[in-house]
Amino acid sequence: MAKLVILNQGMTGRTFELSGERTTVGRVDDNSFQIPDPSVSSHHAEILLRGADIVVKDLNSTNGSYLNDNKITEIVLQPGQVLRFGQVELKIDDGKPVSAPPPVAAPAPVTAAKKPSSSEATMVMPRGVRMSDLEESGTRTGGFDTSAAFSKKTNKANRVFIAIGVVVFVIILGLIIVALKLAK
Repeated sequence: MAKLVILNQGMTGRTFELSGERTTVGRVDDNSFQIPDPSVSSHHAEILLRGADIVVKDLNSTNGSYLNDNKITEIVLQPGQVLRFGQVELKIDDGKPVSAPPPVAAPAPVTAAKKPSSSEATMVMPRGVRMSDLEESGTRTGGFDTSAAFSKKTNKANRVFIAIGVVVFVIILGLIIVALKLAK
């Protein structure tokens, strides 16, 4: 029986057996297979079993469904292929033993003249910002002048209001003093 296996750290090894004809995948708990990750849409995709074929259909998810970094809308998966919903990577495991891979020759060293091809390059997708990254990047680039100190704006209306308040207080205090002298 085929099953989905999550490859992401923190959820590594979590599996879901594809037993029905239709399996829904998403972040909320009304899906057949719930993946509680913010990059996964509420109702992200559905997996259909059509005979021996495993068909993945994206349900117009926000962050998309990908196979080999190519965005998909609907595709037939082969066992061992890596599928990505948002930032979560999964693979289809059909339960059959995997044959030993052919021996791999040692790669030639990369020189300054030779750049790795896109198939050799690895794309790292960060899941957030580390505090050390923020501390190291103390410089800002472009957009505005960071050398000028921030200055507080003056508010003339507040100054006028305070001045009028002081004048009214002095007048009232004077009237009270005059009234007390006349009362004697």
